[in-house]
Amino acid sequence: MLTDVIKPMQTPNFYPHSLAVKTGANDPLRTSVAHLFSRAQNLPCSTAVQSYVQLVPATLRFSLALEVVFPLLDAPVDLSRRILAAYMLCALYAPHPITINPFHSALVNTFVRERGHAAKIAADGGTGPSEQLVWVLWKILKGDGSDIGPFSPGHLAQSPVPPQLRAANLFLPDEPTQHEKPKFDPFADDKPTLDVYTTPPASISSTSGLPGIHRGTRTDEETERLSQGMALFLAARDRVLTLSEQRILGPLIPQLTSTPLITSHDLRPLIAHNPTLAHPILTALLAQPLIDTYLDVLRHVPPTLPTFDLLGRLLRDTTAVIDRTTGGRTTIADLIRSEVLGWFLHESMLWLDKAQEEEQAGVISDDRFAKGVQNLCRFYNSLVKLSIVDTTSDADTAEMKHFTLRNARIEEANALYRVLAMNTY
Repeated sequence: MLTDVIKPMQTPNFYPHSLAVKTGANDPLRTSVAHLFSRAQNLPCSTAVQSYVQLVPATLRFSLALEVVFPLLDAPVDLSRRILAAYMLCALYAPHPITINPFHSALVNTFVRERGHAAKIAADGGTGPSEQLVWVLWKILKGDGSDIGPFSPGHLAQSPVPPQLRAANLFLPDEPTQHEKPKFDPFADDKPTLDVYTTPPASISSTSGLPGIHRGTRTDEETERLSQGMALFLAARDRVLTLSEQRILGPLIPQLTSTPLITSHDLRPLIAHNPTLAHPILTALLAQPLIDTYLDVLRHVPPTLPTFDLLGRLLRDTTAVIDRTTGGRTTIADLIRSEVLGWFLHESMLWLDKAQEEEQAGVISDDRFAKGVQNLCRFYNSLVKLSIVDTTSDADTAEMKHFTLRNARIEEANALYRVLAMNTY
């Protein structure tokens, strides 16, 4: 059993010096992982995990995590590295429930031990040096580890923990309450100590405490649903979801977009496979204050049918959002029209010109160029019919007229050029 492998490493005084021989400087991969931990203090934890996944082949991720990452959890290193190690051991097996994580028992053991140390210091009126680590481990073991991802290890290590979320007040769901105190406290001494098994106040939020995290306590069922939703979202980047899967994921979109669980890097593959799901996700993301990265993705997506489907939906979306220019209110449709559409059309023409060059050079042998021109011209023609594009304006139509004239041998381009030429004064 895997737990039998990990169990000998769980004693408080264990530090895997023997592993230092295996992870010497002569091993480039292990050295690279160690370098990653030394440089990732100011990067989001999720970014560090993505870097680890890209750096380490899938067949070596567990063994390297066991040999290099896991020892940092209890090693005498700075707190930020221990926090990053805890998050990485959790995130490598997300979105599966934390209870089946191969490092679960080790994380629990570290949590209980560090909480006991911190509680003893608190009983003497002090503040334990690992209060932030205990809070992070508590979040992870409750199934809320994804909330940690947007924050950097350095930020988490330096952020003060509110009194109600101090280590002595944090408990796991299956721990004994004040009515079920253990008979033996391994950290007890001759004088009375703080009872580390006192039930925390019911009003304490399971996700409050550090800046940017504001969410109420989740039940096990809610955590499981969110975990399932995140799993479906990850799958949506690689394949088309079934209708039943879309119905499961749809109601969870507000939760997935309320914190930065979805990044701009996720949007391009999501649009390619599931444009109908990408629409409500983008609507929620564009209602947030910082939207430049999401708009930039839309400006550079390739001119494919899923892209045109999504943009068509967004250009008809009347959801109200903040106008970044005036500070007033505008709509998703107006936002896309003013800040995305023109740029997208320009980038689409460049993309198709490059596809034509590659086709002529024999680099590609498919019909992406001809199909792309047809689809772009049909899309633009629909914009004309909806009066989204002003055909009487040379500024709005000059680039498209030039593009359609160059490709007039394609029927759709020829037809669109005639429409534009006839309506331009």
